Amino acid sequence: MPPQQVQELLQVLSKGIRATQLYLPNNPVYQRAVDNIRAAFRQIWQATDDLVFDVGESELRWEDNVVYNQDQRNESIAWTLYKDGVRSIAFKPGVEEAEIVRFLGVLQRARSLQADAADDLLTLLWAQDFQFIAYTFRELTSENAVPIEAGATIPSAPPTQVRRVVAEEAPPKREGLVSLDDFDATLYFLEDSEIQYLKQNVDREYAQDLRRNVLSMLFDLLELQTYGTVRAELISIVENFIPYLLGAADFRSVALILREAHVILTRARELIPEHRQALEALPSRLSQHDALSQLLQSLDEATLHPSEAELSELFQELRAEALTTLMMWIPKLHDEQVRNLVHGAAAQLAQANAGEVLKALASDDNAGQLEMVKLAGRLKLPGAPEGMEPLLKSEDRALRLAVVEALTAVASPMAMRVLEKAIDDADRDVRIATVRFLASRGYRNAATRVESMVGGAKLKNADLTEKMAFFEAYGALVGAKGIPALEKLLVAKGLLGRKEDPETRACAAMALGKIRTPEARAVLERASQDKEPLVRNAVARALREVGT
Repeated sequence: MPPQQVQELLQVLSKGIRATQLYLPNNPVYQRAVDNIRAAFRQIWQATDDLVFDVGESELRWEDNVVYNQDQRNESIAWTLYKDGVRSIAFKPGVEEAEIVRFLGVLQRARSLQADAADDLLTLLWAQDFQFIAYTFRELTSENAVPIEAGATIPSAPPTQVRRVVAEEAPPKREGLVSLDDFDATLYFLEDSEIQYLKQNVDREYAQDLRRNVLSMLFDLLELQTYGTVRAELISIVENFIPYLLGAADFRSVALILREAHVILTRARELIPEHRQALEALPSRLSQHDALSQLLQSLDEATLHPSEAELSELFQELRAEALTTLMMWIPKLHDEQVRNLVHGAAAQLAQANAGEVLKALASDDNAGQLEMVKLAGRLKLPGAPEGMEPLLKSEDRALRLAVVEALTAVASPMAMRVLEKAIDDADRDVRIATVRFLASRGYRNAATRVESMVGGAKLKNADLTEKMAFFEAYGALVGAKGIPALEKLLVAKGLLGRKEDPETRACAAMALGKIRTPEARAVLERASQDKEPLVRNAVARALREVGT
C-alpha cells in the first residue's frame, strides 16, 4: 500500500474533525464528511488488516513514512495526542462504523480542555472503551516509564505529592519581586469600583451574540474582498450555515443573512453574475415549498419556541412565492403564536403581491383556498374577486359561503359582479347572504336574477326566511315596476281570484314596504284587514316602513 493512500486518509480525518465540530449530525455537510471517512478506511482495509501510527510532536509516521505533518499545534492531531503522552495509536477494521466518530469527538474535547481540568486525553479515551482502537501511553513525569496499553490501569500520584515535587523543583524567588501569592490571605484585594468594572465587562462579553458577530465579519469580507475565489468560498460558507441556524432555531441570524445578502447585492464591487445569482437565490430558497414546510412543521412541533421578534424578522424576509405555502399550513398549525405570525406574514405578502393571491386561490388545497379567501376578505383585497369567481362552482359549501362573505367585505364593482352569480346557488345560506347584501347595496344589475327567483317556482319549497330575503330584495331592486306583480300576490281580485299561501302574501307585503311609494302604500292599505294574522302583521310592518 503506498503511503499516499494513508496520507489521504489522514487529510479526510482532519476535515472530518472540523465538520463534526461545526455541524449537527443531521446536517448534510456532517453526514458527507462521515461518509468520506468511512470510504477512505474501507479502501485501506483492502490492502491491510491494521493501521499503526507512531506519534510525534507534529507528525504521524506509518512504517517509517511521515504521512501527516501539521506545525500549527491548535489544529494538529499529532500534537493533541503527543502532549498527553500517547506515543502510538492503531486502528483495526470496523473502526469506521461507529468508533471513528466518537474518536474524533474525543480529540475535539481534548483540544478544548483547560489546563486545570480534571480530565485529560487518556481519561477520555479510557472512558470510551474502544474495541477497534488501541494506543500506547508514556507517563510524562518519568522518561523511563513503561507504555500503558489500552484498557490498563493508569498510575497516578496523590495531589499533595505532586504539589510538593513542583514546589521543590521551582526556582527560588527573586528578592523584591511582588507575587500574587503574597496576597492569598486577602479575599478581595480589588477596589469595589474595579470589581464592578470587571463584572460589567464579563457580562458584556457573555451577552454578545457570537453567531451574529461571525456573520457580520463574513459579510464584511464578502463586500470588501473582490477576488472571485474568496467570494465563492464565503458564499458557500453562508449557504451551508443556513441549515445549521434553522436546526438551532436561530431564526434571527437567518433573517440577518437574508438582509445582508440584499445589502451586498447593492454595495459590493465587481460582483460577477454567478455570485449575484447565488446571493439573490438565498431568500427564494427559504421561500420554496419544501424548505418552508419543513420550517413551519418544526416550529409547530417544537417544545421551546423562539421569540415573536425572531420569527417576525424571519417571516419578513420571505418572498412572494411563499404565500401559497403559508396558506396551506395555517389550518395545520396548532401553536397559537406561530399561527398568528404566519397570518401576519401572509397578510404582508398578499397586500404586496396580487398575482400570488390569485395563485393561492387557484391551488389544489381546499383548506389553503379557504384561508386565502378569509384573508382576502379581512384585507379587502380589490384584486381577489377575480380569483374567487371559479370557487363559487366548488362542491365545498363552506368554501362557497366564505367566498360570499369575502366578496361582501371587498364590495368592489368586480366583487358585486361575481357575487351576482351566487343568487341561484344550490345552498340556502349562500343564496340568502348574497341576496341580502346585493339588496342592501341597491345593486340593480341583479334585479333580473332576483325577479326570476320570485316569479318562478324555485321559492315554492323555500322557508319563510329565504322567501322574505328574496322578496325584500325584489322590492328594493325592481322598485315601482314590481308593484303590479306584488299586488297580484297580496290581494286577489274578484271573488274567484286565487289566493297565494299566507307566507308568500306576507313576503309580498314586506316587498311593497321596500318600494316606499304612494302606490305601494295604497296596495298595503287595501290588505290591512286581511283575515290571516301573518299577512296582517307583515302589512303593518310594511306600512310603518313606508311611513318612514
